[in-house]
Amino acid sequence: MTTRVPALRRALLGSLSAGLALAVTATVAPPGSATTDPPLDAPRSVPSDAAQRSAADTSAQRAARGQVRRPLVTAHRGASGYRPEHTLAAYQLGIRLGADYVEPDLVSTKDGRLVARHENEISGTTNVDDLPQYADRETTKTIDGEPITGFFTEDFTLAELRTLRAEERLPDVRPDNTRYDGRFQVPTFEEILRLVRDHNAKPGRDVGLYIETKHPTYFDSIGLSLEEPMVRTLRRFGFDEPRSKVFLQSFETGNLRELDSMTDLPLVQLMDVVGGPYDLEAKGDPTTYEDLASRQGLRGVSEYADVVGPEKTLVIPRNADGSADRRTALVGDAHEFGMRVHVFTIRDENQFMATDWRRGDDPNAKGNVFGEITSYLDAGIDGFFADYPDSGVDARDAWVAANR
Repeated sequence: MTTRVPALRRALLGSLSAGLALAVTATVAPPGSATTDPPLDAPRSVPSDAAQRSAADTSAQRAARGQVRRPLVTAHRGASGYRPEHTLAAYQLGIRLGADYVEPDLVSTKDGRLVARHENEISGTTNVDDLPQYADRETTKTIDGEPITGFFTEDFTLAELRTLRAEERLPDVRPDNTRYDGRFQVPTFEEILRLVRDHNAKPGRDVGLYIETKHPTYFDSIGLSLEEPMVRTLRRFGFDEPRSKVFLQSFETGNLRELDSMTDLPLVQLMDVVGGPYDLEAKGDPTTYEDLASRQGLRGVSEYADVVGPEKTLVIPRNADGSADRRTALVGDAHEFGMRVHVFTIRDENQFMATDWRRGDDPNAKGNVFGEITSYLDAGIDGFFADYPDSGVDARDAWVAANR
């Protein structure tokens, strides 16, 4: 399935008018566009691709032309601004607050069961440090080339992992969430699918799943591949149908190409602001996320992915003083190659925003999140991840109403 199916993409990612669809699926920019590839005889003074993107208010028309009418709001790790992340309570609240999708990150247990944790190292998100029976499980491992000391899901059976309780990952930023420490278990993938399936069986608004495979190269290296059990479980629960509301995402490239041969569900290439895909790094390939976010890189990504998921400053960078710079050409370029753009992560607290949207000097105080979201929607994005899904839904709905 190395060629993505346009009809499926349109069905899964939102319909457009015929004229807009033609613009979105075009593989080259229209004649005269300021962001087309330079001619072969262009003078040496032509700006680099990165320079073109950083000055790319010129891409606004292309970005808007391919934008969906109602951008998606995904509850990031559930409603993680209000509950400890990756718990059934966080997912349930994300659904109640109106999110279109909830996001589980998947890792494996020792006995091959998929569970939801942001990382396989769990000392920061569970009470494992407090349980003496597991003290000897602490160890140092190399994950994606970095040494990490702690407790890892792959060293626990599911039964053992279920004796742990979730804790707030950012207690200094979100102290109110610590009142829920100890109340919730680490959920299995099956439990999350059942939660969403049961919600969707009731009359009303269906919710989707936005699933990330974590550290796929590492898990492959220890014989606990994530992709096959994930796809099997999705099929068992009826979430691998052509119109299922499911996205599959990864920071790596190889497992997305593998998934492209296993399922027709839309695939999302995540892009961080630093570094590069670890599967490429492990092979000695120096490709960075910045390379993938370039016009040439996006053309290659479109061969296997339906969506790009950039860290938000790849769309609206920041100046040295922390203020927002002009938008890049990433959104317009992705739209030209037939892909949607879903950015991460929108958070309400000042410290996670450009200075343009901060209010006061307290880094943990709430900033002008509605202004920030509006700026990204104006930049043409098709969706975003939010720790506070209610803020995201309110801002998105106001923007949609104003742009009808």
